[in-house]
Amino acid sequence: MKLVRYGKPGKEKPGLIDAEGRLRDLSGVISDLGAAQLGDAALTRLRRLKLDSLPLVRGKPRLGAPVAAVGKFIAIGLNYADHAAEAGMPIPKEPVMFTKAISCIQGPNDPIMLPKGSVKTDWEVELGVVIGQCARHVSQKDALNYVAGYCAVNDISEREFQIERGGTWDKGKGCDSFGPLGPWLVTRDEVPNPQKLGLWLEVNGQRMQSGNTKTMIFGVAKIVSYVSQFITLMPGDVITTGTPPGVGMGRKPQQFLKAGDTLAMGVEGLGEQRQTVVAYKKP
Repeated sequence: MKLVRYGKPGKEKPGLIDAEGRLRDLSGVISDLGAAQLGDAALTRLRRLKLDSLPLVRGKPRLGAPVAAVGKFIAIGLNYADHAAEAGMPIPKEPVMFTKAISCIQGPNDPIMLPKGSVKTDWEVELGVVIGQCARHVSQKDALNYVAGYCAVNDISEREFQIERGGTWDKGKGCDSFGPLGPWLVTRDEVPNPQKLGLWLEVNGQRMQSGNTKTMIFGVAKIVSYVSQFITLMPGDVITTGTPPGVGMGRKPQQFLKAGDTLAMGVEGLGEQRQTVVAYKKP
């Protein structure tokens, strides 16, 4: 299934994309797409629905993040060897973990706002993993059973904040609008092998990133198992799994986002995002 949330920010309704690519309303069946709707039993009930009975949604409403009330937004860094090389960093022996603020999460096509004082805002197309049930010290063999589904993520990053301002990476990763998710949450039954997905990203129509999850250093099962050794993962938590090469920081000369730039990106089978970069605005 391709599950979505649509409508104005803060007022999104749950929906489903049918076989013809049409948006159908799920608000008469479930209240939202959050932790309570992501377990195996809940998703099985949704699969059994007669889609023709669900109301069609007219027009092209805004899409929000496909998961409501995300509790934790965890990220894995340097998870493609060629990206580690372009960043000038060694290949990690264990997954590199950091967090992105949940306040940075937004819809897939919402504008990306440059932070105040930003000089090095960068792009990163990634595969996102949405947790479906509580995972604590799970084995790598069983790890994928704890996944509800997958989505595309743009791990927007301010490199000066991240690397040149001391301390952890987090300060450059969680600025407002730095976590576009979606357009859809694709349930795991439709992604039998998350290690065979192409990824791409363009800036102003120019292809910057092309990669495939098969070249990850640590695959999804390893990541879910590994993170669960340190942090209890709960339904609705999101893990974003790293980016292939082609980020602005790795280009020669380096290239970073500016107001007016446009981004397009996608993950195979998980849909596409399109964003415009805007200048900082006071809240």
